[in-house]
Amino acid sequence: MLKNKIRELTQQYLPEFKAIRHHIHAHPELSFEEYNTAEYVSDRLSEFGITHTKGVAGTGVVGVIHGKNPQSRVIALRAELDALPIREENDTEYKSQNEGVMHACGHDVHTTCLLGAAKLLTLLKDEWEGTIKLIFQPGEEKDPGGASLMITAGVLEDPKPEAILALHVYPHLPSGTIGYRSGLYMASSDEIKIIVKGKGGHAALPHQTIDPITIAAQLITSLQNIISRNKNPLSYSVLSICKIAGGYTTNVIPDEVEILGTLRCMDETWRFKAHELIKKQTELLCESMGGSAEVHIPVGYPCLYNNPGLTEKVVDLAQEFIGTDKVKELDLRMAAEDFSFYTHHVPGCFYRIGTNLNNEQFTYPVHNSRFDIHEDAIGTGVSMMTWLATQVNMK
Repeated sequence: MLKNKIRELTQQYLPEFKAIRHHIHAHPELSFEEYNTAEYVSDRLSEFGITHTKGVAGTGVVGVIHGKNPQSRVIALRAELDALPIREENDTEYKSQNEGVMHACGHDVHTTCLLGAAKLLTLLKDEWEGTIKLIFQPGEEKDPGGASLMITAGVLEDPKPEAILALHVYPHLPSGTIGYRSGLYMASSDEIKIIVKGKGGHAALPHQTIDPITIAAQLITSLQNIISRNKNPLSYSVLSICKIAGGYTTNVIPDEVEILGTLRCMDETWRFKAHELIKKQTELLCESMGGSAEVHIPVGYPCLYNNPGLTEKVVDLAQEFIGTDKVKELDLRMAAEDFSFYTHHVPGCFYRIGTNLNNEQFTYPVHNSRFDIHEDAIGTGVSMMTWLATQVNMK
């Protein structure tokens, strides 16, 4: 049976896959700077005998594997190449060698799993039907999102996939399990930058100034009312102000203050209404206090929507492969993910693989300088991605 062959090959090559992960983890690169990582991926694909294209949307790599009857279906698999600007504090043999850069979000694992699946799919290509498109994308961690650029570059065409799948590490679940959620799963994400402008002067003579710090304080509080008094309470939304910067010393009122934050929404219509409300309220409040404002809200990642029909197929296949007790339904998540761009073009399913180090108790979260995984999770990721790729059919 194909299931057993996938399991056996995964175990046979697991040391190789772990070594791949160690190499990628030790040599992280920031978003849209993944030149060496992309070259490494290309070398592995060449080693596996897989036809591929480099330099897609800058540093992206796209490969294609043909099984039997290649025209019968096309399934895309996606992984990310980039790392985060975090100084790693783990002490392992594969610790980051690039100071201040770390694979703290698990993209090294995702890339490893896709490379592992690519190898197994090639070895087993006489036992499955269709075409598998491999998408190694840059810049998931940085606007405008590598996914959007890959789509613009035509990654969802020639051939057009009928479905796209991606996995993501999840330290809240033990290794050997997967998590899913059908329908709306993750929030949209928009960055907010506000410059509050006043008139600086001596702190002892505030009547001769227009104090942007006082205005900013009022503004930060008032912006929360947009969420609490304009949004449907049943629709999740978060507005967080994460940075305020301005001023020089104890006795000088500055000319301006910078405010940075993020807006997360689960409703695309409300999302863009919130943009308008934030801009209007900021401009009017600042004007009412004698100042002015510049408001920038570039459009970021949309909500991530897991196609219900596809997700149901993935859940059934996952339960068949690893057991019903190891497939867990997940809660809504206000974090964002640029895989969402793909899900607005073709049916997509973004699922999680448990990576908990202790296999029982949660340790460090993603985006933490001590994040790491239980490496047997790589086997789960490779085998599950391979199994799903060979079995999913939207017809």
